[in-house]
Amino acid sequence: MKALVVFDFDYTVVDDNSDTWVIRCLPDQALPDSLKNSYQKGHWTEYMGRVMSYIGDQAVNPDTVRNVMETIPFTDGMTELLTFISEHKSAVDCIVISDSNTMFIDWILRAAGLQSAVDRVFTNPAKINKQGYMEVQCYHSHDCARCPINLCKRKVLEMYLSEQSKRGVEYQRMFYAGDGGNDLCPTSCMRGQDVVMPRKGFTLERLLAKLQGQEDHTLRARVVAWSSGTEILEELKATVQASSQGRGCDEIGEYST
Repeated sequence: MKALVVFDFDYTVVDDNSDTWVIRCLPDQALPDSLKNSYQKGHWTEYMGRVMSYIGDQAVNPDTVRNVMETIPFTDGMTELLTFISEHKSAVDCIVISDSNTMFIDWILRAAGLQSAVDRVFTNPAKINKQGYMEVQCYHSHDCARCPINLCKRKVLEMYLSEQSKRGVEYQRMFYAGDGGNDLCPTSCMRGQDVVMPRKGFTLERLLAKLQGQEDHTLRARVVAWSSGTEILEELKATVQASSQGRGCDEIGEYST
């Protein structure tokens, strides 16, 4: 069976926030206070819609936005990790679940020549409208009280796994790499043989530590913190190698149940 790698995008695949990186395309690289103060907690995507409208009002064309987005740095070791995944597609599926948007992620991956590593991207849809402005919409609506109004990553992951199962695809092991608070919810549907990989020093690591400190916690996956994509790569390589040798998950280290 294959392995599945699930990535967050901002501060995971790339080493910054793509939604704030785009501000660099403005002449003074800053937003007016009235716009910054319009943000309401849990409604980031609507806020980004206003940001992109403002960028369009400043006569910044989509090509300029794209050129700026293509300069965002990848997190250390991520290009090597994604290259490995693209070279081992028979053994590894890879998806991105992100609160960024389709255009930013596509531009960034294509500029680096890494788009072939990712099988599907689940994120807020974006397009260029007739005015030449970028529009961003919410990915979906949901009833999860723990997640932002536009995206529950657990529901997305559960939907993807269900779709794959109907196609006859089951995963030997799933890796989930992320950094933020909205990456906690999907860890609840991971199994004992799976690995959740929070970035060291970021919110997800702290939330997982707090969760594991509770006697009645339901986290089953093994937790392995990382600071470089090479650490994720070593975990993935071990699983791919074991699978090629016909070994099961229970033979690769020790895991929680």
